[in-house]
Order: sequence, then C-alpha cells, then structure tokens
Amino acid sequence: MAGFIRRSGHALLVLAATAPAGAAADVEADAFAAGAPIERVLIQRQNIFDLTNPAENNVLYRAFNRLHIVTREKTVKKQLLFAEGDAYDPRLIAESERILRDNRYFYDAAVKPVPNAAGGVDVEVTTRDVWTLKPEFSISRGGGENKVMFGFEESNLLGRGQRVLLTRIDDVDRESTAFEYSDRHISSRWLSALLRVAENSDGHARRLIVAKPFHALDARRAAGIDLFDDERRTAFYVLGEEAAEYRHERTRVSVYGGWSAGLKKSWVRRWTAGFVYDDNRFSAALEPKLPQLIPADRKLVYPFIAIELLEDRFEKSTNHDQIERSEDFYMGTRMTASLGYASTALDADRASAIYGLAGTHSFGSLDDRALLLAATAHGRHERGDFANALLTFNARYYARQSDKRLFFALLDVARGHDLDFDDPVELGGDTGLRGYPLRYQTGESRALVSFEQRYFTDWYPWRLFRVGGAVFFDVGRTWGDNPAGGTDLGWLKDVGFGLRFAPTRLSTRKIIHLDIAFPLDGDPSIDSVQVLLEAKRSF
Repeated sequence: MAGFIRRSGHALLVLAATAPAGAAADVEADAFAAGAPIERVLIQRQNIFDLTNPAENNVLYRAFNRLHIVTREKTVKKQLLFAEGDAYDPRLIAESERILRDNRYFYDAAVKPVPNAAGGVDVEVTTRDVWTLKPEFSISRGGGENKVMFGFEESNLLGRGQRVLLTRIDDVDRESTAFEYSDRHISSRWLSALLRVAENSDGHARRLIVAKPFHALDARRAAGIDLFDDERRTAFYVLGEEAAEYRHERTRVSVYGGWSAGLKKSWVRRWTAGFVYDDNRFSAALEPKLPQLIPADRKLVYPFIAIELLEDRFEKSTNHDQIERSEDFYMGTRMTASLGYASTALDADRASAIYGLAGTHSFGSLDDRALLLAATAHGRHERGDFANALLTFNARYYARQSDKRLFFALLDVARGHDLDFDDPVELGGDTGLRGYPLRYQTGESRALVSFEQRYFTDWYPWRLFRVGGAVFFDVGRTWGDNPAGGTDLGWLKDVGFGLRFAPTRLSTRKIIHLDIAFPLDGDPSIDSVQVLLEAKRSF
C-alpha cells in the first residue's frame, strides 16, 4: 500500500556508482566483532563533482558545485538504522547503505566500518550528491506517438530530501499540468507524505498519501492512508488507433496498519489489515468524437488482511540494468497474499471476495548467470465465478559474457478471465513490442519474449553520461476479444538496435533509449521503421 515510499518489489534496484573519492578504505565487515559498540558515526557529504580529479576540476563544474546545496547531515542521519553507542551489526550497515542509495538525490552512498585510534569501531558514511534542480523539458517518441514535457523539478529541496515537481505534459492521452510534493522523512525519521494535484484537458487527478511504512527488514509497525480522486477520458485502441471512448471517474480511499515480529533467522513475516473504498463511475465522454463503449459502474467497499514473507537476500553487481553503476538486486524469496470481502451492507454494489497473490524467487548468481522469476494473481470472486482475474508470470535471464557484454532475455505472460472493460491487456510499442505502434493489440491475455545483446562502453562524454548499446529481437501476441473490435494478427515480431545514455550527474534513475526498430509483421498501415526516444528505468 505504501509502495511509493519504499519499493519492496521483486526486483528492487538500488543505484550507486564506484566508491566516491575520499571514501574510507574498504574494510571487510568480519574484521570487527559483531556487538562491539559503535563509538562514532562520521558523515562525509560530497558535492556533485570531485574537484580533486583534474577531469572534473574546471570552471563550469566548480560553478555547479558552488550553486548546489549539499544534502544536510541531518537528512543523512535520519536514514541510518544505527547510531553512536549501538552495537555494531554488519547487516544494518549493508541495509543502511541500500536505503541511502535508494534516494534519487545521491549519486552514490557508502557505509563502512573503520578502525579508530583507540582500537574500537567507527562507521563512516559517505554520500555523493547529484544536481537536483533541473528543468523538465523533453520530447520523446514511442509506439509512433510523441510526448512533450516541460516544467521543473527539485528533488532535494534545501538539502532536506524533499521533492517538488511542476510539469506540463502533452501526450497521446491528454494535456496535463501537475504539481507534486513528497517527503520521506517529515517530522520524524520514517513518516512520509506525497501530495499530487493535476489539472488535465479531460479532467483532474488528486492524490494524498501519508504513511509510516515498513522502512527496514526489522521494522515492527506500519500505517498509512491513501486518498485518490481521478476524472479522465479513456480510449479503446485498435491497431494503435483510437476506436472508442468513455469517461471514468474514480474515488478511492485506503487505510491500513501493519505489524511484524521483525527479522528472524533471515526471514520477515508481516501482517497488514485495512479498509478500502473504491468507487468507479463510467459515462459518455463530455465531447465525444468516437463511438461510446461504456463499462459498467463498480463500487467495492471492503476490509482486507494481508501477509508477506520476505527473505533477507540481496546481491550487488554492475552492468546489468545500469551502466557502470552498482546495482543491488533482490535475490531472495518473497510471497504475499491478501484477501478482502466487499458487502452490500458496507454500501458496495455487490458481494465480492477480492484477492491478491504474488511471489518471487531467483536462481544462480549475477556474477555469472541468473534467473529472476515473479508471478502474480489478482481479481475478484463474485456471483459464483471469477471476475477481472489476471495471472502474470515474468522471467528475466542475465548471462554475463564479460565486464562489457551481457545477454538478456525476458518472458512476460499475462492471462486474464472476464476482465473489466476498463482493465484490458494491451501490447505494443509502449509495452515491449518496440517495432509497433503503442496499444497495437488488445485482448484478455498476452505473451512477450525479448532477447537483447547489451554492450557497456567506457565512453563517458564530458563526464556526464555513460553510454551503452543493444541489439534486440521481440516477439509477442495477444489472445481474446478486444472490446472495441479489431483484428487479431497473431504473433508479431521485430528486430532493432539502439543506444543507451545514462546520466550520472542528475537526479534521475532513468536511462535514455534511442532505438531503431523494424516490424516484421503487422498490417500495411504501420511504418516500416519505428524510431523510439524514451527514458526508461533500466537498460
């Protein structure tokens, strides 16, 4: 429920770079006795550019350092799972490092034990900032459609870790002006908040989240409230073109609390209970330009309970989904299950059991070959049958060939049953089939297979971007009827190549993709060459 605060998905990526200049010499954790008191916590906060490096000591980079407000020491200390006087625990050192690196305003973070003159244990925390006040201006193209965005974002306001965003976005769906504010550590160390307000050409969107999440593996309590109000026009697509439309108004309120006994023998068990009000209303578009295809209204009001089992197992590597950056992959076993029951006595429009299941598991090692698996199932059981039931399976395979070459394969499968009209399964240029228009095929199920040969170079233009490249092949299809009609074209294939640009001085986790893709199937109306310029969270 509080996923925006601390991601706990099957592939938690924590980004960092090589150890920043001035970091303590690497000391193996087992050189210190677990349980010895930590005598001092030493915070070293480094600016954007390392001026001790001649390649970065120039007029422009010195100016950026002077204009930048370095992250405050208090902001760093709030996120540590230990303090002076606590018993030294190598696990808390590693987890604190991951928490720090999860912040977009850090280019790198390192937490290391170091010996002191008295023979005791100190802990040195070193962070390297990135430039956090940046204009938001971009033109991207994917699936045959353009997206234009402009505005500004500050992701570390006054060095306090707060994020402020003001943007104007014009894409295939709508024009939107949005304001967003978030803070992971308001008033106390782990109380978080997010506020987002958007005025759109087809409606509005407003969201408020206040939460105290399970911030660490050994956290014992969690609680939160999530308020969401949205109004928009939505379209059905046939062969990448809008074919029908409707208006969707949604009000959703979620309140929850969680408890756990903490980390026990490398495993965590967490319980969560709460209450959800989810009202979806559908009607004709205000200024209709297409045939109207209107889903049935749906109002679900229900209490729920959930359980999560989580293994403490992470693996650190480089040159997998990022370029020349450390990546902490979650490699353990994770299982979650939730169950709620909506009743007309609670003002729901039906009696319905709402369920969710998820699991992940990994094989091998990222140093050689690794297979990361994830599966989910969610939906409702009502009127004696399953409704809006969707089963997904995702497999990612990494085979390291050298420090600079990697083979990657992806299998992504979704199988639906009696899906709600407003929740179709889509496949196209925006969902992995790179040679085709966005939302090119729609149905109740889909399969996508991608193969990618990745190359990681040492090219570092102006010490601002890391550069890589890829050659890829995609094949996929959908099954089942499209509510708006259209032709099922069966299996669709494409081939292509592209460049990857990974910014190293800006507060972004995204990699810029410039791809040229060639569709091998499809209808005659699509372009024979697709040019995609997008920012994605991985290679």
